[in-house]
Amino acid sequence: MRILGIDYGDARVGVAVSDLMGLTAQGVGTVKNTGKKYLLSELKKIIDEYKPETIVIGLPKNMDGTVGFRGEATYEFADALKEIYSGEIVFCDERLSTIGATRFLNETNTRGKKRKNVIDTVAACIILEGYLNSQKK
Repeated sequence: MRILGIDYGDARVGVAVSDLMGLTAQGVGTVKNTGKKYLLSELKKIIDEYKPETIVIGLPKNMDGTVGFRGEATYEFADALKEIYSGEIVFCDERLSTIGATRFLNETNTRGKKRKNVIDTVAACIILEGYLNSQKK
């Protein structure tokens, strides 16, 4: 039973996957968001490879808990994802995932172009780990 985690963004989409036991998250990579057709095509390859039971999408909320413009864009992405995926899609509050990813990359001294290439994947791992931890309780 695998679970896929997604950090959706206008330019890049980070992807992570759980182990078969649903205990840990590993980064899969980052997909450039150059348009709906390309993005869904690339995500379909990942979905076909890992066959997740559930997809967890980070939902960007405002600090007061409301859903703003970015959250609405994420809901639209989830609707589009249903064209290629028929399993369960859930949302996980991602308000602090980018901060956590930045902190992790600072601690590992990841800089420059390499940082830009992995920050979305790290954020997807943080989103997925948050979901996995919430399921253990």
